[in-house]
Amino acid sequence: MCIKILDQQLANQIAAGEVVERPASVVKELIENSLDAGSTQINVDIKKGGVQLIRVRDNGSGIAKEDLLLALSRHATSKIRSLDDLENVVSLGFRGEALASIASVSRLQLSSKVNGGAAAWSVTAEGRDTEIKLAPIAHPNGTSLEIRDLFFNTPARRKFLRTETTEFNHLQEVINRAALSRFDVAFSLKHNEKQILNLAAAENHQSQEKRVAAICGKTFMEHAVHIAAERDGLKLSGWIGLPTFSRSQMDLQYFYINGRVIRDKVLGHAVRQAYHDVLYGGRFPAFVLYLEIDPQQVDVNVHPTKHEVRFRDSRQIHGFVFSVISEALAKVKPADVVENSAVAQNRVYERPVAPTPMQVQEQMAFYGRSSKPSFAATGNFSQANVVNRVEEHAGDYPLGYAIAQIHGVYILAQNKNGLILVDMHAAHERITYEKLKLAHVKEGIKSQPLLVPINVTLNSNEIKSAEKYQEVFAQLGIELEFLSVDTVVIRSVPYLLKDGDVEQLIRDVIADLITHERSTRVQEYINEILTTMACHGSVRANRKLVLPEMDALLRELEQTERGGQCGHGRPTWVELTLDDLDKLFLRGR
Repeated sequence: MCIKILDQQLANQIAAGEVVERPASVVKELIENSLDAGSTQINVDIKKGGVQLIRVRDNGSGIAKEDLLLALSRHATSKIRSLDDLENVVSLGFRGEALASIASVSRLQLSSKVNGGAAAWSVTAEGRDTEIKLAPIAHPNGTSLEIRDLFFNTPARRKFLRTETTEFNHLQEVINRAALSRFDVAFSLKHNEKQILNLAAAENHQSQEKRVAAICGKTFMEHAVHIAAERDGLKLSGWIGLPTFSRSQMDLQYFYINGRVIRDKVLGHAVRQAYHDVLYGGRFPAFVLYLEIDPQQVDVNVHPTKHEVRFRDSRQIHGFVFSVISEALAKVKPADVVENSAVAQNRVYERPVAPTPMQVQEQMAFYGRSSKPSFAATGNFSQANVVNRVEEHAGDYPLGYAIAQIHGVYILAQNKNGLILVDMHAAHERITYEKLKLAHVKEGIKSQPLLVPINVTLNSNEIKSAEKYQEVFAQLGIELEFLSVDTVVIRSVPYLLKDGDVEQLIRDVIADLITHERSTRVQEYINEILTTMACHGSVRANRKLVLPEMDALLRELEQTERGGQCGHGRPTWVELTLDDLDKLFLRGR
């Protein structure tokens, strides 16, 4: 079989297979070009899900007449001049293949006028017809691209497209991602002459949150925490959803690096770890996050769609993202959630002064009693006194004051916004769990020598990783001895894990180190044990509590990190605002 050089058109169509997967792929490339051209307004018109027509118009810097023909040539770009540029990429589109690839599978018209130019010009190309025509045209400053009849000359590709609705949904998601990446740019989207999106430029924090709400939903913003942190040349900002606003799938996760939306295993793992003990099993967090980093520290040129990246120091990135999100989640207290609720229903909520430790300790003394006091045995707690007490002090604390215990399981309290329901076992479990974690951190990881050392057989890659990270294993309380080229001996492990599956633990840690260059497996297993200990050490269902005991539990919960969920990720409390109650009883209708 002889070797032949492919003709230009066939080469372009093969390249199109990498760049142009569906109409959404076309829109992505065109919007990236518009943003790189300095546009502040991008309008997208679509017909039939983008198969019949894609029109993208911007007000950017435009393309000069002499460059229009080159714009449709393969490997032609205005964004890369040397290898140094490739290693310091700051633009979104830079490969120089997109327009040529799109033109090879569609009927394309490119029109543009440079700012201050005397006239506008247009070039057209139709699929296999390699002749490109240049002509003058009436056009404002900026650039327009019309893509008609996508895949008209490649029917095998066209038959793999989905329904119009499905293709449009993919396309709209591209617009959403772009709109979240550039708040300073206005976006408009029409489908079959119907206005779908019309987003003005967002110049301040309030308008940015409004845009996020328009794309991710108002409910997300009502259950999200804004974060902003900077350390060692890294900056992370954006919004993270509270654990109570988890999702059944990863459909509301946006992560940007230097303005480019990406999917990355290191970052994904860091986020999952940050939510580890506050998210219910099988659920996924929601977030919109922006990481700013020196472009030389990240390689964005590792995939044709530029969705994947490679970091020079992935351990540093992972640790930074994990710590920022974990600390932000830990700082979320009931006061923050209740305050957001008050703002959402246009009510004013004053943040209370935290109770002193002595107040809490005095009230928590009730927990030490082995008896089960009834309400009647606790003194002057008549219905009238309870009502007066709550009406006088309900606004003092985010979780309010206890009114009653329901079926020995839930605490009913009243705060300024409405009613609070607390799962007393889940709440006390989180309180106990956080205390156990704090004590464990103060004492450090205690190592336990194994009475009978365990031999583990590993492959060559695992052995190399174990040797490379011996110091990491030592910090985790694990002592390894290398017996041969494929065998290690485990001589000691963390005390709390001495009765666990030690061999599987070692394999899991090594797998993490190979993939992420770090591992949190040991701490996760320890946390699982501490969770179990907290669960067994917490107040059980059907335990009768008196009002001071309930109030003491509420005050403790208000000051506990990650107090909104138990160690298993279940919610510890919920709020029913007055608006919620009004809706239940159809008030105001």
